[in-house]
Amino acid sequence: MGNHHSHEPQPDWAAIERAQRERQEAEERQRQAEEAARHAREAAERAAREAEQQRQREREAQLAAERAAQAAREEAERMRRQREEAERAERRAREEAEARAREERARAERIAREMEEERRRQEAERLAAIAAREEEARRQRAIEEEARRARQAQEEAERQAREAAEAARRAQAEREEVERQLKKGIRPVVMPTAEEIRLAKAKVQYKDTIFHFAVAGIAGSGKSSLINALCGMNNNDPNAAPTGVNETTLEISRYVDTAHSQQFAWYDVPGSGTLTIPDWQYFNAQGLYIFDCILVLFNNRFTMTDRAILANCRRFQIPTFIVRSKSDQHIFNLMKDMGYDPDEEDTHRRGQFYKAAREQYISETRESVKNNLAEANLPDQRVYIVSNKTLLGAVNDKGPKRMIDEVELLTDLYSEAYRSGKFS
Repeated sequence: MGNHHSHEPQPDWAAIERAQRERQEAEERQRQAEEAARHAREAAERAAREAEQQRQREREAQLAAERAAQAAREEAERMRRQREEAERAERRAREEAEARAREERARAERIAREMEEERRRQEAERLAAIAAREEEARRQRAIEEEARRARQAQEEAERQAREAAEAARRAQAEREEVERQLKKGIRPVVMPTAEEIRLAKAKVQYKDTIFHFAVAGIAGSGKSSLINALCGMNNNDPNAAPTGVNETTLEISRYVDTAHSQQFAWYDVPGSGTLTIPDWQYFNAQGLYIFDCILVLFNNRFTMTDRAILANCRRFQIPTFIVRSKSDQHIFNLMKDMGYDPDEEDTHRRGQFYKAAREQYISETRESVKNNLAEANLPDQRVYIVSNKTLLGAVNDKGPKRMIDEVELLTDLYSEAYRSGKFS
């Protein structure tokens, strides 16, 4: 029996240990799986609880919103009822106010009718009183008017008597003036007709947009040289007015300053005293009445023709300028009369002679013109004393020396032109 046991196989302890380890590992894995499952269940339960809590909060929020909406609806309904009640109250108040207003209007209209009736009654009484006063005033005015007509008739008779006496006086004065002028050789000027004015303007190419200067005076007074200087030309320029000792102008000649050709025109009028131009016909014969301005030029003496031109210009309301030219020549002649020797080289003595001669020449010229104007019963006016050479330098901006009235003449001529309104 014993021998039989001694021959049984030995246990495989390595396999047993391996099996135990595998069982332990399996148990550990199971335990971990159970732990993971437990955690998962706990997480799921926690998520479920949170979801339930969220649903609970949402239900509570929905209930709160529903309660708020219900409250808002109830408030809106309450306000609607209040508004309707206010509208009903307003309507009632308006209706009551309109009713009161109608009553007030009716009462006011009744009072106005009563007042209008009273006013008409008073107005009728006032008009009746006015009519009575006016009738009385009318009768009084009729009496006064009759007296006034009588006074007017008397005054008219006296006025006509005065006018007749004045007309007789004027006629006598005009007759005496005509006789006086005829004695002095000045013939009366006949007023030109419209046709004569038209022909005279056509003859000189008169334009309404241009200012027309006429230079008139006796033969040999230097009209052409003056016009040349005013136009900025020397006497030997191709377009200059011809000059000479004898009268060179037999017809009115027209000249323009190229710098002002659209503004000014200058006219050289034939000098009086020539065989073909008697003195007494000078003004009308030359058509001087159509010019915008006339320069009366004289040289050595102020003649009856110059007086006649000035008098007729006053009659036709034509601006005039009295001009004495050739002043440098006249002053030089006075210097020689004072004892100046042209060959003398002493410039200081020459300056003294020039100053004395210049002052004497200016004084004598102004006094002569003043006396002549007074003798002709013409108002005093300035005489412009110029030298044509100096005037030319002033026109051309050459700054000439020894000027007298050259700049003043230019300034006053242009001022007269611009005052005419032709260039506005």
